[in-house]
Amino acid sequence: MKPVRNEGNDDAPRWTAEIESIDADTTRSLAERLAGNLVPGDVILLSGELGAGKTTFTQGLGNGLGVREGVISPTFVLARIHPSLGDGPDLVHVDAYRLSSAEELDDIDLESTLGSSVTVIEWGHGKAEHLSESRLEIHLARATGKDAGDELVFDFEETDDADPRLLRIRGFGPRWEHNPLT
Repeated sequence: MKPVRNEGNDDAPRWTAEIESIDADTTRSLAERLAGNLVPGDVILLSGELGAGKTTFTQGLGNGLGVREGVISPTFVLARIHPSLGDGPDLVHVDAYRLSSAEELDDIDLESTLGSSVTVIEWGHGKAEHLSESRLEIHLARATGKDAGDELVFDFEETDDADPRLLRIRGFGPRWEHNPLT
């Protein structure tokens, strides 16, 4: 993990980090570890090309939060609520791919669950930042595995759970003053 701390600009992330994941299981484990730091009201925006691992990451969050099994992409229903099986927060999983604006996202009425759930929004960049002054933004990129020296080469033509991913994580707002993964 390569953390970088930013200070002074309220629009800038408080910190950034890059984490390499060797496969889907590692991505799930990383998300499960992050889940131990989440509280009701937390918002996470996931981005990355098709097949980059956004839903895989969310499955790991669900495991870590202790929600009911069966976290799948909500592409066609736009949002799913995965109830907690214990006393932790529910997981609200949103897929904003087919939405074109923040106004369309607002029509889903996430405000009714924001304070009591952890909300994960796939494809939320540019549409969901207004939901909370604090958020995590996580971009997942799938490397092809081609050797280009120190540089990762990305190819989004095929997907494979065994392909490595690079997760770029940025923490915004006072809630994410410190990186929870360090």
